[in-house]
Amino acid sequence: GKQGFDAMKSMGLYMFVVLFALLVHMVVVYGGTLSLLARRNPVTFFKEMIPVMTVAFSTSSSSATLPVSMEVAQKRLQVPKSISSFVQPLGAAINMDGTAIMQGVATIFIAQVFQVDLTVPELVTVVLTAVLASIGTAAVPGAGLIMLAMVLTAVGLPVEGIALIIGIDRLLDMTRTMVNSTGDLTCALYVANSEEKKEAKLAGKTTEA
Repeated sequence: GKQGFDAMKSMGLYMFVVLFALLVHMVVVYGGTLSLLARRNPVTFFKEMIPVMTVAFSTSSSSATLPVSMEVAQKRLQVPKSISSFVQPLGAAINMDGTAIMQGVATIFIAQVFQVDLTVPELVTVVLTAVLASIGTAAVPGAGLIMLAMVLTAVGLPVEGIALIIGIDRLLDMTRTMVNSTGDLTCALYVANSEEKKEAKLAGKTTEA
């Protein structure tokens, strides 16, 4: 509040970049995976995902969203229970794409605030560390900020910079949980499609024999 409009503008730009990156990741990466690999209609998929996204947004927890996500996968999207019950819980534990995106953007933002120019090797370190940190992030609200400290330490930035974004992170946490849960279900659909192809191929060989 004491910093005035300039501080609000900076925080607004930070939020916009994170939200835009999450949107691009969801539409391009997940949408492309659904169309090209899982052979599903992305529009239909996202419509069926509305209950999952609602719970993810309100709870900010992939673990709390998991029961709803598995129900949608098995009953609405016809993902076999054996695949859903393995892929989705695993994804809730290690697949944190939204968290990795936030950590990367937050690190660059904090570096700019402290007027630190990150070199190309340091930027690569940020990417690698953010990915590794997101894999180890607990599926509970606010855990991404704790792992962000590891990313900042890896490139020599002050951990105190987290205080700059902690006030608005709850809103971003709700959004990136939606992305994380969507990614888990996307992976389940891809695995289901690949298993169907494998079974069809085996069935064809058996028939020929």
